[in-house]
Amino acid sequence: MTFKTLLATVSALWLATAAGAEEMKMAVTTSFANSGLAEILLPQIEKDTGITVELLVVGTGQALKLGAAGDVDAALVHARAAEEKFVADGDATHRREIMYNDFIVVGPSGDPAGAKAATTAKDAFATIAAAQAPFVSRGDDSGTHKAELAIWAAAGVEPSGDWYKAVGQGMGAALNTAAGMDAYIFADRASWLNFGNKGDLALLFEGDPALFNQYAYLPVNPEKHPHVKAEAAKALENWLTSDTAKALIEGYTIAGQQLFTFNAQPM
Repeated sequence: MTFKTLLATVSALWLATAAGAEEMKMAVTTSFANSGLAEILLPQIEKDTGITVELLVVGTGQALKLGAAGDVDAALVHARAAEEKFVADGDATHRREIMYNDFIVVGPSGDPAGAKAATTAKDAFATIAAAQAPFVSRGDDSGTHKAELAIWAAAGVEPSGDWYKAVGQGMGAALNTAAGMDAYIFADRASWLNFGNKGDLALLFEGDPALFNQYAYLPVNPEKHPHVKAEAAKALENWLTSDTAKALIEGYTIAGQQLFTFNAQPM
């Protein structure tokens, strides 16, 4: 490296620091990443705040483990009971709701189990289990997986057997498996709309209040992990709850459908 190049590099770094440029890590769910919303938000976050957000894309369970270990500065996840425990354990300073969408039941367009005729999500699951129709589960301790298991429990079904395939994968990979098997799957609407390889799958059941899917922001507690970038996490939270974020979140559509609804509340 020549002196001139070194001087230019140092100058660039100084300017970036002077402008408040900073990097932070946020663990996010695969369903959020698969929705495509991150590609809309991240460039504007960097432009408005000077913060470059590096996403670690995992299931909710793994995201909270990363936070508990101090390996990320914040998490954006969707499993309320696990989030509240995370806060109660002192791993996050608080929980802040940001936006929501919903879960849906997807399956073969011919619907051999008759899930489309169900009136509740638990009834749709019960009909799939009764028919022992192929069902793909994420099986990865994600927020989506936790929500799926809650509906099986409400239906009085403990899913097992050859018809039930837990893949231990993120939302996109699980949808790909379901498309390849022509199987039923529990998915979030945003990932489904943004999924290109639908094959013969179709949206079969929606609209039950049990399918509500809330996303919340959790800043990692700097009292447990002094190295975390608490100020950057706070600046990001302020941005995620701003009018700018609301406009981008609610303006993000696929095939004319809005994927998320903003519902951040004042602190």
